[in-house]
Amino acid sequence: MIREMIVVEGKEDTAAIRRAVGADTIETGGSAVGEDVLRRVELAFERRGVIVFTDPDSPGERIRKIVAERVPGVKHAFLTRDEARGKDGIGVEHASDEAIRRALDRVREPEAQGASVSTREPELEWSDLLDAGLIVHASSARRRERIGELLGIGYANGKTLYKRIVMFRITREEFVAALEQLEREGL
Repeated sequence: MIREMIVVEGKEDTAAIRRAVGADTIETGGSAVGEDVLRRVELAFERRGVIVFTDPDSPGERIRKIVAERVPGVKHAFLTRDEARGKDGIGVEHASDEAIRRALDRVREPEAQGASVSTREPELEWSDLLDAGLIVHASSARRRERIGELLGIGYANGKTLYKRIVMFRITREEFVAALEQLEREGL
């Protein structure tokens, strides 16, 4: 049984999570996250911890952002678009049990809050993403998608990718290893 409560979008996501692992969920009811849901997430965070596990699409990212802004410190689990693809679209509910377990095994925790940590400079800079062809490059979208998979931080546009790299304390070594994998794959 997973100790933390998992924030998902709806009932079908809850069914998929429960099918794959023992866990309790909080359903947002879609991307219009209400005050009552946010209060439940705050309470769950205080008592058990929270993992945000939303669809790898725009509404899922919107929910992730709303929850993380309201409750800093929540953990994040990510599926790739391919893992979440079903005949009816993209969503956690379409993922295999194995993909769900793998995503939950790779949960990412944001940078800890506190003065001693918040003043620490990030290991990577915007220019590192530019130099790596992750922004302003002919195949930057595909490269960002794959590096997000390799780092376990999900697909994002350039600005969001950089924020996640900083937030999840991705080290230069992790970044370089992922870039080397991109090169081996010919991306």
